[in-house]
Amino acid sequence: QVQVAESGGGSVQAGGSLRLSCSASGSSVRIFGVNTMGWYRQPPGKQRELVAVITSGGRTNYADFVKGRFTISRDNAKNTVYLQMNSLKPEDTAVYYCNVDCLKLNYWGQGTQVTVSS
Repeated sequence: QVQVAESGGGSVQAGGSLRLSCSASGSSVRIFGVNTMGWYRQPPGKQRELVAVITSGGRTNYADFVKGRFTISRDNAKNTVYLQMNSLKPEDTAVYYCNVDCLKLNYWGQGTQVTVSS
C-alpha cells in the first residue's frame, strides 16, 4: 500500500511564498521506492493541471505558467517531494495535489489549499 500526505498550504498575499511538502509511505514504498513525484493543481471551477514533476534521478519538468517562480525538489531517502512557490499570483489559487508513481501505479494525496490574495 501507498499513502501520500501533503502539507504546507495556506493563504498568502500576491508576491509572497509558500513551500509545499509531500511524503509517500507504506509497505510498497519501503520495498520498491518511488519513481516520479509531482504536483498538480485544480483552480476553482477548472480541471486539474500539471504544475511540476521530478524523477527519481532529479530530472524536472514544469508547466510554463510556473517556470522561474516555482522549484520542485525531492529527498529520495525520505520519499518526500517539495514545491517552493515564489512570486505567487492570485491565479495560483488552487487545491494542490501530490502525485506519486510507485510500481507504475499513481497515488494521489488529499490536496492542500493555496490561496493568494491580491
